[in-house]
Amino acid sequence: MTGPFTPGSGSMISPTLEDVLARARHVAVLTGAGVSAESGVPTFRSAGGLWEKYDPQQLATYEAFSQDPDLVWSWYSWRRETIRGVEPNPGHYALAEAASLFERFSLITQNVDNLHRRAGNPEVHELHGNIERLRCIDCGTFFHGDEAPPSKQAQRCKCGGLIRPDVVWFGEMLPANELQFAQQAAANCDLFLSVGTAAMVYPAAMLPLTARQHGAYVVEINPEPSALAHEMDECIAGASGAVLPVLIDTARRHRSMT
Repeated sequence: MTGPFTPGSGSMISPTLEDVLARARHVAVLTGAGVSAESGVPTFRSAGGLWEKYDPQQLATYEAFSQDPDLVWSWYSWRRETIRGVEPNPGHYALAEAASLFERFSLITQNVDNLHRRAGNPEVHELHGNIERLRCIDCGTFFHGDEAPPSKQAQRCKCGGLIRPDVVWFGEMLPANELQFAQQAAANCDLFLSVGTAAMVYPAAMLPLTARQHGAYVVEINPEPSALAHEMDECIAGASGAVLPVLIDTARRHRSMT
């Protein structure tokens, strides 16, 4: 039976969740745009000056890049520079600490902003890519975002191929290795946390359901219920930056006693 959608507070951690945190061997976490929004990262559809007249879904496609690489490159340069101006929030840092608390910890994200890595997470599985990573569409060579300074013109590799952001565009498949890892982590964890995601984008939205079907205790952390809140074992209403530090502190205290 689905647990109540309880408001975040000092007593937000239920006795059942405390018990699961104390004995869980493998914890898997899925994070979405809400986690990054708390740091000030504009959501995908946020307006930005001249970009107000463009539909992001018309820019984030391979077809758009092929037809007007300079326009798409300029938009992603703007997005990359905007993201570089924000910092990880307490939720990011709490998840970085969680990586050392459990025997296995699997962090899966739909975000492309690199904030989990900047917070210190040693291993991040990025379902939608990383905006700081670039690659040549011809030879496949990878570059870091710093190697491509802000520009209104698309950059080219030494081989002559256009360089694109290494993110998943509309109509493209998720990276097979990352999706496989995420599905296996969901199927094998004891506790699954769905954090800051509206559960509207598939196949990522299926991960909490996969975890629950395989016996994991599944918890949603969101200011508002997601589309799948009724499928969760427990829901905590609140910002991830407020809830996750309390949750990880609870895990630390209980696990230090075992």
